[in-house]
Amino acid sequence: MKAIVITSPGGPEVLQLQDVEDPSIKDDEVLIQVAATALNGADLSQRMGSYSPPKGASPYLGLECSGTILAVGSSVHRWKPGDQVCALLSGGGYAEKVAVPVGQVLPVPEGVSLRDAGALPEVVCTVWSTVFMMSHLSPGESFLIHGGSSGIGTFAIQIAKHLGVRVFVTAGNEEKLAACKNLGADVCINYKTEDFVARIKEETGGKGVDVILDNVGGPYLQRNLESLNIGGRLFLIGFLGGAVTEVNLAPLLIKRLTVQAAGLRSRSPENKVEIVKEVEKHVWPAIAASKVKPVIYKSLPLSEAAEGHRLMESSIHIGKIILIP
Repeated sequence: MKAIVITSPGGPEVLQLQDVEDPSIKDDEVLIQVAATALNGADLSQRMGSYSPPKGASPYLGLECSGTILAVGSSVHRWKPGDQVCALLSGGGYAEKVAVPVGQVLPVPEGVSLRDAGALPEVVCTVWSTVFMMSHLSPGESFLIHGGSSGIGTFAIQIAKHLGVRVFVTAGNEEKLAACKNLGADVCINYKTEDFVARIKEETGGKGVDVILDNVGGPYLQRNLESLNIGGRLFLIGFLGGAVTEVNLAPLLIKRLTVQAAGLRSRSPENKVEIVKEVEKHVWPAIAASKVKPVIYKSLPLSEAAEGHRLMESSIHIGKIILIP
């Protein structure tokens, strides 16, 4: 098969389409002919050599895909060759075929094309596991999403609004803020021209929001704590601004705050199975009912993965960038 290979750590130009060996499947895995995969921030880090795949994972990029099942392992009963599915991966999506543990495979949601379904698993599993399973965001609460126009952000806005949450977002220009507004965000803040802490306090009568999903890290930590309501929960899913900072911990004590952080790729197979089950139960019906949809910015051939990485690094995109083998 053909796959994108990182020829050496570096810029987008190190990504090359090459002939590689087909993956083999274990008894509890399925082999998928990839119809589409989508870019994620972790792909950029892995390309630059700063984020290694977990032990036993495919060496190739790609944390999600959609496609058609080609073969199933001896202990797989739910799926058969020919079924159209999407899947959460530990790697291997930037290829024509990928082997996936059966517990990380999902049906293509009703009303979503096979291609577009490739942009769902990673963002949906990330948001559902962090915001709902671990931070317990509930109807009637308020929720701040940093980077509202990202793949994570565009999904998080929609699912939170569907579940009766008041949604705040930050983004860096008026086009991105308008896109967030169109997806249902209630309060849209330009972080380049506004102090998000002051705006949140103004909009919440001085209380703050209940949950924050943040991928900036260090530079935002103090301000995030100041932006939270009593009993508020901050969840960190990235450190785009750096992982080191100095912080005054007093708000944690005074407001009974919780700070958590987690990735998705490094979680145990058992935990991923639990997340995928929850997603199919709670999120797939919302997608089938057209309450939530994948937001696709651009589709590129797999051979143009380098161009996709350049586009993602430019940060002009709104939603997901997908690659088609």
